[in-house]
Amino acid sequence: MANVILVFASMTGNTEEMAQLIGKGVEETGVNLTIRELPAAEPKELEDFDGIILGSYTYGDGELADEFLDYYEEMDGLNLNGKIAAVFGSGDTAYDQFCVAVNILSDKLTELGATIIQDGLKIELAPDDEEICVSFGREFGEKLKEVLALK
Repeated sequence: MANVILVFASMTGNTEEMAQLIGKGVEETGVNLTIRELPAAEPKELEDFDGIILGSYTYGDGELADEFLDYYEEMDGLNLNGKIAAVFGSGDTAYDQFCVAVNILSDKLTELGATIIQDGLKIELAPDDEEICVSFGREFGEKLKEVLALK
């Protein structure tokens, strides 16, 4: 059975709500899911999972969440070749850079060898439509199972 880790950082609870809804969608596909909220996660454990989902709010004018900074730096040197990944985040369009943390984390995962299998999910503040997040998780779980079946 496929194993997925979902690691997220949340300051106001918006990204945490997204993480829980995405996790619900992943679990609906029968995939094993582990959820970790930063700082209670170690980057090295990403190598132990088939699928990786990272989530972060965007802080200020396009910065990665403070809780993600050390984790992000400690990801350097990981081998994520063959890993399937996706990224989500919350942001505020009042800032010039909307949900840039999603792009930052997607680029890092790609740099480390992971394959991003769906567009990043970017939500303004909190999810108004919960189904968008649940569907994101469900889509990830289904695509992961398809990829693993081809191996």
